[in-house]
Amino acid sequence: MLYPAMTAPALLEAPAPTRLWTPRRVLVTRSAAERPHGQRVLARLEAAGVSDVELLPGDRLPSLRGDDDRAAFMAAKDTMALVVPPPSKRRLQPIPPSADFRLDLAEGCPAHCQYCYLAGSLSGPPITRVWADLDEVLDGLDSYVGQGRITSGTLERGGEGTTFEASCYTDPLALEHLTGGLARMVAHFGTHEWPGPVQLRATTKFDDVAGLLGLPHGGRTRLRFSLNAASVGRRFEGATSRVDARIAALGAVARAGYPVGLTIAPIMPVEGWREEYGALLDAVAAVLPAGTDLTVECITHRFTPGSKETLLDWYPRTKLEMDESRRTPKRGRFGSVKHVYPKETMAELRTWFEAALADRLPQARFLYWT
Repeated sequence: MLYPAMTAPALLEAPAPTRLWTPRRVLVTRSAAERPHGQRVLARLEAAGVSDVELLPGDRLPSLRGDDDRAAFMAAKDTMALVVPPPSKRRLQPIPPSADFRLDLAEGCPAHCQYCYLAGSLSGPPITRVWADLDEVLDGLDSYVGQGRITSGTLERGGEGTTFEASCYTDPLALEHLTGGLARMVAHFGTHEWPGPVQLRATTKFDDVAGLLGLPHGGRTRLRFSLNAASVGRRFEGATSRVDARIAALGAVARAGYPVGLTIAPIMPVEGWREEYGALLDAVAAVLPAGTDLTVECITHRFTPGSKETLLDWYPRTKLEMDESRRTPKRGRFGSVKHVYPKETMAELRTWFEAALADRLPQARFLYWT
């Protein structure tokens, strides 16, 4: 059996989290410490027993580079920085195909996924930077409502209203016990008087959902769980919650009335992939109450020359398949290259997933395949 049998807990109860990140070092800039959200984060860090918290005299972070690249990488992954981002970060950008706008709580992630998409997106040491200006960002969102061009106005997703993606460059639930930022966003989206319909979106590989279950979410937040075949989760998703624990958390938030979603990613045609992904879908179906508002997003594995180089530096012993000769190059608008599965493999995967989803999760709304 690929996933243990699970019984549904009582309404608004969640299993104890299986993994909570404790940074070994926290750097706090002066401006961040002065912000209300920064002060709330500092209080949570103290409550969590984080002892190495350094209040900096200014707003510049010290260099985290070192002579030993591997040691510097590990030190950076164990470091959290509480900062105020530059003003340019407050101008929200579209994030296709997920949402109209990207709404960041942080940049960086404490997990050790050996296929990490951030490897090709963020520069510098991979520390987790938490933004301290959350209150100002939330206060400025009204002006974006009705201005979306990605999901807004489309036949398939126009009913969601203006969509905001909170997990483009981080996993917000991985940080929630230290920041409280996701809960604050959920409550704001659920209770604020908006000038039009809106939806907050977040996806996670963690399971610490207890603090979200009783929030006044108003059905305006869709919590999605990034899930994969059992063997992929075991081999390549280090320092995350177990896949079965994420499935249990998915069931808990669905029972709390949240719209929910599956982000099946990155899909890999590993040995026995039909059986493994079939077991995954069956396990999801078993925990969802009747009438659950469920979406599915399917993302196949891909890599770029830059991300491959970075990932091999980070995880030199990885068994992750990144062989260009087994892939097809896909070129972007500005000359960028991604190595994706060949057309025949993509067609086989997509055909199977579309049929399996219709059979096992017939209530699900399929958003996209990429």
